[in-house]
Amino acid sequence: MADPSSYRPRPGQIPDSPGVYKFRDEHRRVIYVGKAKSLRQRLANYFQDLAGLHPRTRSMVTTAASVEWTVVSTEVEALQLEYSWIKEFDPRFNVKYRDDKSYPYLAVTMNEEFPRVQVMRGHKKKGVRYFGPYAHAWAIRDTVDLLLRVFPVRTCSAGVFKNAARTGRPCLLGYIGKCSAPCVERISAEDHQDLAEEFCDFMAGRTGTYLRRLEKQMAEAAEELEYERAARLRDDIEALKKAMEKNAVVLADATDADLVAVAEDELEAAVQIFHVRGGRVRGQRGWVTDKVEEITTGALVEHALQQLYGEETGDAVPREVLVPALPEPVEPVQQWLTDRRGSNVSLRIPQRGDKKALMETVQRNAQQALVLHKTKRASDLTTRSRALEEIADALDLDSAPLRIECYDISHLQGDDVVASMVVFEDGLQRKSEYRRFQIKGFGGQDDVRSMHEVITRRFRRYLAEKERTGEWAEGDPHVMNGSGEVPAAPGVVEDDGRPKRFAYPPQLVVVDGGRPQVAAAQRALDELGIDDIAVCGLAKRLEEVWLPGEEDPVILPRSSEGLYLLQRVRDEAHRFAITYQRVKRAKRFRSSPLDDVPGLGDTRKQALIKHFGSVKKLRSATIDQICEVPGIGRKTAETIAVALAQSAPAVPAVNTATGEIMEDDEDRDNGAPETTAGAPGEPVTAGSPDERRGQET
Repeated sequence: MADPSSYRPRPGQIPDSPGVYKFRDEHRRVIYVGKAKSLRQRLANYFQDLAGLHPRTRSMVTTAASVEWTVVSTEVEALQLEYSWIKEFDPRFNVKYRDDKSYPYLAVTMNEEFPRVQVMRGHKKKGVRYFGPYAHAWAIRDTVDLLLRVFPVRTCSAGVFKNAARTGRPCLLGYIGKCSAPCVERISAEDHQDLAEEFCDFMAGRTGTYLRRLEKQMAEAAEELEYERAARLRDDIEALKKAMEKNAVVLADATDADLVAVAEDELEAAVQIFHVRGGRVRGQRGWVTDKVEEITTGALVEHALQQLYGEETGDAVPREVLVPALPEPVEPVQQWLTDRRGSNVSLRIPQRGDKKALMETVQRNAQQALVLHKTKRASDLTTRSRALEEIADALDLDSAPLRIECYDISHLQGDDVVASMVVFEDGLQRKSEYRRFQIKGFGGQDDVRSMHEVITRRFRRYLAEKERTGEWAEGDPHVMNGSGEVPAAPGVVEDDGRPKRFAYPPQLVVVDGGRPQVAAAQRALDELGIDDIAVCGLAKRLEEVWLPGEEDPVILPRSSEGLYLLQRVRDEAHRFAITYQRVKRAKRFRSSPLDDVPGLGDTRKQALIKHFGSVKKLRSATIDQICEVPGIGRKTAETIAVALAQSAPAVPAVNTATGEIMEDDEDRDNGAPETTAGAPGEPVTAGSPDERRGQET
């Protein structure tokens, strides 16, 4: 626990101007970001008597080891910079939205030649029209199913579309009239674009004009005795009305507005948002947040608005935002919203009428969400704390292991050897910190050597970055650069300002295995001179916890929360490793030299691989040995042998310093980075910045 006075800036050093500040821990990791109208007055509040601080604020300032700031010219700039830094650094003490699931949107890809209607999650893309968010994806599909009768826009994937165009036959939706089948040129690209525009107009709330037009066409068809066409139009009108009924009218004046409500107690707050478009509730979403300090309702509203509109522009920001309390001051926030929309945005508290009544409904939803969260969360917090304490007691640690890393090795009969690293912080998964490794230093099924290599590579990189960090800013840690900001440590951040991959050490390393794997991991740390990280292993068969150098395992009770947490960590590492191994194996099969053998189908390919175990062993087999595989005749065996001989790989490059086969980039793909081993004494290299995250898509 740090003493805030040890890093408190000197009197008069902090400017009395607007700006954004960052607290960093001893590893230079950003743990809190805030903004202030006056940096001097705001930061002074953090360095008062600890007894007078909010409990979570006290925890933050004692965890921090330094503070730095950036001066800006206006409060609007401070608001924008604060949001950017929170998104970039994900500080652990900032307001966290516990319900961080990605809400589904109904999206129309107007940026394509043939726009497609689909469900989308995650970051919004340029040129795509979005409607929602919806609480459930099935709600979107129900709505789309009703509207496709009237607006038969393409909904198929790119692969299905190309296949239909190649064969000249549309998919099932094209046959039943729920797709205009642009893939087989039943409709031109221009007409399909117009159809997609009409679909978007209807979803945007401009329903009255379209319904009146259909009703007029139905009447004309009836007068001309075209009863079948009139009946079809009648059914179209009913389908549109049914789709509209799913969103009840709540505001009679066809208002476009977002209503934000907050329910809170001393430690947490629930935020609920209703999205009203054309007077109808088009979507609903909500979060539960931690209150890091004594924060007002207006400040919570400000954080919610940052989360809602930080990446939105144009019509995605409504003309009117109704809130239970206004941020203080309100002018910068209102100006920021206006800049995001491109036209004036009204931010206010509803006082009377339908809008106030609807706000009360949103408020009740927020209150209910907080109650439900408290019911579930109370036991979760207690359980996680007890689990960490039990692990610390069982392993004789000085403190609870707030950061746990677990490693697992996966392979298939010695081929495609990979390793995974998963991270749990405060007993919860930290998927953005997951990493995965290729093991190519040696072959075979030696999990012990593989574990030693992975631990060595991971912590060699940590030491290299720690060494560079130690060379940073000798002397006063609060000396600012010309912009008013303390320069970042070169060993902690990438060129783009993001934290380094392996910059933060765990308090506990868990390996999937027994005494041999634990000994290998401890030996790797000893060779690197690391003596402040605990190591243990969890054996699958009896769920025994093994410690380095101990003859007997530690046996935790089956009902122990600590054992349950270790099992979760171990199982997650196993899942992540085997998922990556299967991806690599599938890629190897897809690019197998057997694909070039004429007349060899998937069944016989699988039989060959099952019999020999790998293409490498099959290549070295004789023709008679190949004939032993069921279904393979001598002529086919000769063809296979010739094809494999022609596709023999080149001799791999060898590192003359280590004798290891050098890595190449052929197996890199999106997702978590796989790191590659370097020569002894050299920093370990890692994947590209695009391969930073280990979270699966």
